[in-house]
Amino acid sequence: MAVDIHKDQSTIKRSDQRKRKPVILAVINYACTGCAGSPACVDYCPIANCMIWVDDEEHPPFGRIEVDSLLCIGCKLCTSKGPEGTFLEGCPWDAIDMVKIKDYEAELGPLPY
Repeated sequence: MAVDIHKDQSTIKRSDQRKRKPVILAVINYACTGCAGSPACVDYCPIANCMIWVDDEEHPPFGRIEVDSLLCIGCKLCTSKGPEGTFLEGCPWDAIDMVKIKDYEAELGPLPY
């Protein structure tokens, strides 16, 4: 199933409540390049609209990925190998960190549940 990462961001409805609290969350770090518009992490994520393309206004047409912390379930599929082992040990840029939720909330405040 292909995901259109370039769709109008105003149509994306973010979650306001989570069904269960995960132990870890995916957090995109400074190394994200958006994989030139074809990020594998978006396709591997089982949750619709959890990983969102954000345009880099200073360097169009480039962008990066952001994770909706209320949708992420901590499954680690965004950091896994791809089909037939072609996606070597997750993000090729090491741009996805799996962070313990207690550390995430200590730094950024509690998430609404």
